[in-house]
Amino acid sequence: MDTLTTGFQNNAPVRQEDLLVNGEAVVIVDDDPLIREPIRLFLTDCGMRVLEADSGARFHELLDTENIALALLDIGLPDVDGQQILPHIKERHPDTVVVMLTGSSDLQTALDCLRGGADDFIAKPASLSEIMRIAKKNLEKRRLIIQNRKYQEDLENANFRISLMHQLAAKMNSVYLNTVQLDEILQAILVGITANEGLRFNRAFLALIDEKEHVLQGRLAIGPGCREEADKIWGELQAKELNFFEIVDHVRTCNIDNENHGLNRLIKNLTVPTSDTGNILIHSALERKSIKVDGTIKSGFDLSWVCGFLGTDEFVVVPLYSPRRSLGVIIADNFITRRPISDGYLGALEFFSSQASLAIEHSMLYMDMEKTIAKLESLNYELDKNKDMLIEAERFSALGHMAAQLVHNIRNPITAVGGIARILAKKGGPEQAKYTDVMNKEISRLESTLEELFDFVSHAEVNKEEVQFYPLLQKVFLLLQADTNKHNIEVSLDFPEPDITLQIDQKLIRQMLVHLFKNAIEAMPDGGLMKVVVTRESAWLTIRIRNTGNMIDDEQIRKAKEPFYTTKSYGTGMGLTMVDRIVRAHMGNFTIGRHDTSTEVLVKLPL
Repeated sequence: MDTLTTGFQNNAPVRQEDLLVNGEAVVIVDDDPLIREPIRLFLTDCGMRVLEADSGARFHELLDTENIALALLDIGLPDVDGQQILPHIKERHPDTVVVMLTGSSDLQTALDCLRGGADDFIAKPASLSEIMRIAKKNLEKRRLIIQNRKYQEDLENANFRISLMHQLAAKMNSVYLNTVQLDEILQAILVGITANEGLRFNRAFLALIDEKEHVLQGRLAIGPGCREEADKIWGELQAKELNFFEIVDHVRTCNIDNENHGLNRLIKNLTVPTSDTGNILIHSALERKSIKVDGTIKSGFDLSWVCGFLGTDEFVVVPLYSPRRSLGVIIADNFITRRPISDGYLGALEFFSSQASLAIEHSMLYMDMEKTIAKLESLNYELDKNKDMLIEAERFSALGHMAAQLVHNIRNPITAVGGIARILAKKGGPEQAKYTDVMNKEISRLESTLEELFDFVSHAEVNKEEVQFYPLLQKVFLLLQADTNKHNIEVSLDFPEPDITLQIDQKLIRQMLVHLFKNAIEAMPDGGLMKVVVTRESAWLTIRIRNTGNMIDDEQIRKAKEPFYTTKSYGTGMGLTMVDRIVRAHMGNFTIGRHDTSTEVLVKLPL
């Protein structure tokens, strides 16, 4: 059972050896040595520590320097009236029992002393046994009051711990714990271990075993680094009159501001491999056993390193664990006050560690769930992507099969008709030539359409080689120069220096550029500006082609790459589909959009 809550049970009588503890003493305050001496000898023979004072001034000195449990105070002192100093004694030393000594047996005097704060009254002369009886009775009463007060404090602290654990559990049940939320709850637990309402340990450290269970790594710490710092911290908290959760917020803010200072830096330097089973921290974590170190060397453990790390040889180690695995340890000590750590405090600390274990396990399960969800989302994305690619491949396969049949069945008749038209044009007159010219133009258009269909259905292998890009681009412009001149189109070229070398299929890239430039020219039948900008962007070569023709709308952007979609009165709509296929075959990107008042085509090829 927790000894914090069992100091007084069932109103059991106080043993005589418990009347004065921890160096407490009885002081006889009287200016007459003939009265003091026999009382002193008698009380000393009864096992009490006895001091003497012959004046009020000397009495005050003893009160300030000694642990006075009971004062036998004469009313008539040479320098002060005993009754006058009663309020002062009770105000500054409320736990000191005062029994007044007086040579008068007057009832009124006795009542005045009791009203002034005296605990009892003895009229001189009195027998030594009577003095002992009254002293013992008042010391028993004092001890019972102190024990009951301590019992009440322990009940309040136990209620605080239960309430705190309930609030933390409610918070864990209402939120999913990410790393930040986990740290906040762990900090609240460590504050509970060190707070005045909690276990009152001076310092608390938390270390966790990593996910792969290879290393015990320091995580959080609460407490002062030295006595001066402790006085400052405790003084600030007392002055601010903060409640528990305000202290938690205060500590969290201080830890953020001083992450690399004091105990935070100390605990972050704690790293112990889990393979070191002879280490006291690893042993406690893996064996799930609490260990109390009280200055004696425990068999099997070398405590020199951990005592040096903490700066003390008195501390407790409590394991953190879940049904699945060992999680880490909490280390607590009284580095500043040097107060002994009782088994009751160790049991209460285990209560806090169970809540910390629950929070850590809750957080780990949530993190695992998030990782699983991320993997499933990634897998689902890949499945959707592959499904779309499969549907697109099936559609292109059907289109390709149909186009291949069309090319095969139409090309030979068209070629024959074209040959006959040319023969008729040579043999006929001027009137007939008008009709044969129309036939030739339309046959040429059909042959061009068939060529596009053939290019679309043919899956020529990509043969990459190192190619100087600028000369290739300039050759394409030379091919189309007649068209740009015919339509009064101004061409602006913006190339970076020096030239860029690419690993590409020269034939396919030339085919792609010809089609894109022809599209830009055909969009400006009445003239305009075609601007070509080539830039290096990280690991990409970016080609921007802008024209000032009719602005492309959202519907056209969305459908531009679809086979057989075209806004022209002639053509197959295969051109941009073929461009997209060529760019993707080179692991690049092809997009169509708007830039200011221009239509912009963007091609990105890997360098």
